Amino acid sequence: MALSEGATAPPRPDVDPGDVTFLEPPTCAQCGSSIHIYPTLYDRWVSLALMELPAKDVPPGFRWRLVEIRSPRSPVIIEIVAVRVHGIEPLPGDPVIPAHQMFCRAEEAEATRMRDGPQAPRKVVQQPAERRHP
Repeated sequence: MALSEGATAPPRPDVDPGDVTFLEPPTCAQCGSSIHIYPTLYDRWVSLALMELPAKDVPPGFRWRLVEIRSPRSPVIIEIVAVRVHGIEPLPGDPVIPAHQMFCRAEEAEATRMRDGPQAPRKVVQQPAERRHP
């Protein structure tokens, strides 16, 4: 189930509450862009994009929402978990958070590298000389 939904991210690192050193925001291991990592309801982790988009702009397999888990007798939020949007289709304007897989350039870069080969020469584009008008 986790593989089919794309919930294959490693868990967030455990941080000591007393530690005040700066913790780098998580980045994608393949493309290096910033991501958010959230737990799912089935003990897996998913990498999500940083922004919400309308559901009409996100393919159905990449739609996620964040759900706040609260204590039954307290307004305190215990955990925020990612839940994949499926079953009932959201309205086209409803905000969803896309999975990072939708934006990850690693597969595209790998496909280009395989097509051109690792030793392929780079195309150099020369800038036109600057013209001076009298």
